[in-house]
Amino acid sequence: IQMDNQVPPRKVPNFCSIRYGIAIFLLFCNVIIMSQRVCMSLTMIAMVNSTEPHGSSNISTKELQDNIKNPVYNWSPEIQGIMLSSIFYGVIGSQIPAGYLSGMYSLKKLIGFALFFSSLFTLFIPPAAEFGETLVIVCRVFTGLFQGITLTVQQVIWIRWAPLLEQGRLTSLSLSGLLLGPCVVLLMTGFICDSLGWPMVFYIFGALGCALTLLWFILYYEYPKDHPFISISEKEYIMSSLVQQVSSSSPSLPIKDMIKSPPLWVISLSNFALFWINSILSMYTPMFINVRFHVNIRENGLLSSFPHLFAWIFAVVAGHVADVFQSKNILSLLTIRKLFTFLGLILPSVFSLSLLYLSSSFYGTMIFLTLASATGSFTMGGVLMNVLDIAPRYYGFLRGLTNVIGLAGGLISSTLTGMMLSQDSESSWFQIFSLMAAISVASQILYIIFAKAEVQDWAKEIENTHL
Repeated sequence: IQMDNQVPPRKVPNFCSIRYGIAIFLLFCNVIIMSQRVCMSLTMIAMVNSTEPHGSSNISTKELQDNIKNPVYNWSPEIQGIMLSSIFYGVIGSQIPAGYLSGMYSLKKLIGFALFFSSLFTLFIPPAAEFGETLVIVCRVFTGLFQGITLTVQQVIWIRWAPLLEQGRLTSLSLSGLLLGPCVVLLMTGFICDSLGWPMVFYIFGALGCALTLLWFILYYEYPKDHPFISISEKEYIMSSLVQQVSSSSPSLPIKDMIKSPPLWVISLSNFALFWINSILSMYTPMFINVRFHVNIRENGLLSSFPHLFAWIFAVVAGHVADVFQSKNILSLLTIRKLFTFLGLILPSVFSLSLLYLSSSFYGTMIFLTLASATGSFTMGGVLMNVLDIAPRYYGFLRGLTNVIGLAGGLISSTLTGMMLSQDSESSWFQIFSLMAAISVASQILYIIFAKAEVQDWAKEIENTHL
């Protein structure tokens, strides 16, 4: 396969095109997916019984239990933790199978049915809670299972729809919904719980997912040549820009060559470090704010949403800037990947460590906390695109594989952080952020040494290759 950085001969307006419409649609799908995933972290406050030993607590609990809009359950903190984390086991379990199936079956059907069943199991959570915590955990696991399919398979779309010099911006635009989703949840869930009751949170986000599923089956087509509403100029532009025609048959996987590939290993290790960082900053930001400033839940939710909002903005900008650097030949593709990976892994650690010396400054803490979360989005133009550079033929499978390794880092970091904080909720932050920085630096050193940005020999397809 010959890959070069030449600008395609013809361009069409970006945001008036079908491919950007697909990216924006996937952005909304990812917002809903993350809303379904994250909403329980806030609704849990309204779902569980109070543990206060005061008499007034019993009265308010009885009133809530009599109110059909807000049933309350006696779930222990351990059970609550299992419920919140159970969705990740489903996500991890589906990554590699989803990546492999993406090379065998229709992307339209895989994404459509996965989004539908994720939404369906979200709708099941309120009635499942009436039957006990076990059924809720089962619903969460299956929700994660189908979300993992959606998140992995959707990235294969850009092999078929994204011109070479637009892969970064289209991928980052669609995946930025994963960062915007938590912001939407933090802003909306408290209001919905207060006005309509916590079950409506699951009903609303589940119903929105079902509606998006219907639109997906109507609007999406597998290839540009099949879309009835695409302009001739855009179709020609995409087809003339595609480097690799995805084979309809599933190619055999060169497992031994993959295992011996240093570029693939450093991508995986960088994903491990990235998920390690993101897990801590996304899951423990409200707790960090509470320890520092002791604000109420509404204020905490509002403050916690700002880092996610700026992370979304940075993600969109990172993908666009990376493509501009490549199209104008400002930097080589390998330099672009290394630069954006460096910014996305090192800057969050630097800003996180800086938080330890800003205990008396509210605005300083919020600025550095926001920067710590937002700068991780630079990886949208770096390591998160690198698999597509080295092995586009096996992109679905390898995207799932690297996601599994990354999610393992997220699970380990969230568990380890909880253990550290259980010992000392204030002084442990130095250990947490120092370990984060050490892992980031180590993975970045290896990435700079071994990363590549050209198709590897084991990933080249001799036949059925089109320029």
